Amino acid sequence: MYDIIYVGIDDTDSSRGMCTTYITAVVMDELKDYGFQIIGYPRLIRLNPFARFKTRGNGAVSFKLLVKSNEEFETAKNLILNGVEKLSHLEEENTNPGVVFYKQKMDVTNIDIDDLDDELFLPKVLEDYAQNTVRNLVTIEDAEKTADLIGAEIYKFKKGRGIIGALASIGCPLEDRTFELLAYRIPLNYGTKRRIKYESVLKMDQITYPCTFDNLDEEEGYIAIEPHTPCPILWGIRGETSDCVKKAHDMIKSCEPIERTAIFITNQHTDQHLLKINQISNMTKYNCYIVKGEVADNPHVIAGGHVILKLRDDSGSIECAAYEPTKGFRDIFKQLIKGDFIKVYGGIGEKGTLNVEKFKIIELAKAYNTINPLCSCGKRMKSAGKNKGYKCPKCGRKIKDDNKILLEINRTLKKGFYEVPPSARRHLSKPLIRCRIDR
Repeated sequence: MYDIIYVGIDDTDSSRGMCTTYITAVVMDELKDYGFQIIGYPRLIRLNPFARFKTRGNGAVSFKLLVKSNEEFETAKNLILNGVEKLSHLEEENTNPGVVFYKQKMDVTNIDIDDLDDELFLPKVLEDYAQNTVRNLVTIEDAEKTADLIGAEIYKFKKGRGIIGALASIGCPLEDRTFELLAYRIPLNYGTKRRIKYESVLKMDQITYPCTFDNLDEEEGYIAIEPHTPCPILWGIRGETSDCVKKAHDMIKSCEPIERTAIFITNQHTDQHLLKINQISNMTKYNCYIVKGEVADNPHVIAGGHVILKLRDDSGSIECAAYEPTKGFRDIFKQLIKGDFIKVYGGIGEKGTLNVEKFKIIELAKAYNTINPLCSCGKRMKSAGKNKGYKCPKCGRKIKDDNKILLEINRTLKKGFYEVPPSARRHLSKPLIRCRIDR
């Protein structure tokens, strides 16, 4: 008889650097050195991207290990807590780590432990809590209540806000999932420019796409696998299988050493954060939605280059934004007109604006240009004055009708999906290439 220990960790990094995935990778390697057996891949769970107290990438991490006795559990627990305390940026005000241990007794004598599946053993109250943490705002009190209900142990460093994500990373259901391979730098190189050979990333993408995706943004000359923060990560490769991210990793060349690597199973790029909703009036700040509506006015550009339009349905309306970092996506968004019927995917921030991640055109409204009528002599007529109709400048013929002629414009937009580029994509947002893959 073994105990399966689920370990969740979150909120260890800061704006100066560090990364919860790195701390987890270090801790797992140390546990292996002590003879502990890790079950499967660790999990990287991205939480609500609009949470008010989110970490930099708002990702929490968990993993599973086997212990044979309470003594082994205490040894493992001390190794994990000491590792988190040693590596976390505790001196930073907004770094408030949390660690969660959830123990289950399991007779694994005749079971291949590599085939053990999280969802077979976790209580529904924990899964519901995790799903809520991905989609809504959750408090420390919510986490403590859930941990108490299932008998999980929680450990707080400072304010301990990290217990929220740590518990969610253990319980999050993964009906859809992706993998990410993370390569870590040696500490000497933290904060310096990463030295990745662009040509090798381009070749890797050409060979492994779409099994790997969001590797680069060629239009912007942006290497999407490369972080732009002083964290320990050298690169991160996202893909459909563990094999394809391993293959991709082996193809990338860099001019600096790699300290270690780790593969995570994750909810990234699954749209798990989005909730389908039938009425705009029921949408609230800090949550993420899929909503249909009619474009209520033509888009306009505001300071900073952001493109704004109003979406409405029978219950109300909401401003939708394609922000400047979405680059060329804004040009598509600007082509929408009043009367178009669309489905929008995105989240609502502090100011109550829906941040658009992608949208689907369901119906296109007709657009028209207006011109003056033609005279019988073939010349285009001119206005004879307000409410006085038209007069031909060539033959002098007059008509009293003030109505202009409508000419339908051939719109270049087509029905279907449009998405932001990889350089602007949120961790949870599902790229269209994943929507087309048969799994």
